[in-house]
Amino acid sequence: MNEMTVINHMNNIDKHLEFKISEEVNNFINYFYLSIHRNNNSIDVSIHRKPTHTDVTIQLSSNHPYNHKMAAFNYYINRMLTLPITEQAKQQEWKIMLTTAQNNGFPEHIIHNLKKKLISKKERQKPPTTQQNKIQVTFTCYSPLIRKVTNIFKQTNLNIAF
Repeated sequence: MNEMTVINHMNNIDKHLEFKISEEVNNFINYFYLSIHRNNNSIDVSIHRKPTHTDVTIQLSSNHPYNHKMAAFNYYINRMLTLPITEQAKQQEWKIMLTTAQNNGFPEHIIHNLKKKLISKKERQKPPTTQQNKIQVTFTCYSPLIRKVTNIFKQTNLNIAF
């Protein structure tokens, strides 16, 4: 089956969805959230954002649990620290995060502290070990006490989600 047959089949599943094949242009290709640039003897990776990207996250002043408010920044910083992106791409990503934080009511020091915490955590991490199969358990988040309740289960075979 060739790729056009697959694309045509996928595009006929739902009239509201359109799948396209990404092709390399001028040694660049965007793949999911990555922008990949092929040089003569190396590959440079950076973060790709679609033109429709907005810098909206949960506002600091919202009535959400604090860890939910920080989830986007946690993800962005971890992504920046773990992907093999160029130093220039890291600096650009950091500026975007700080702007996003400011536009959503977060003081800059909160984001700086989160970055320090995640770097420290990454440096302390042990090499991966074989992990036993964990049972997925969902808790409804309705109180600040839910974090204390879920901490009880950290040493068990349960993986807690909200």
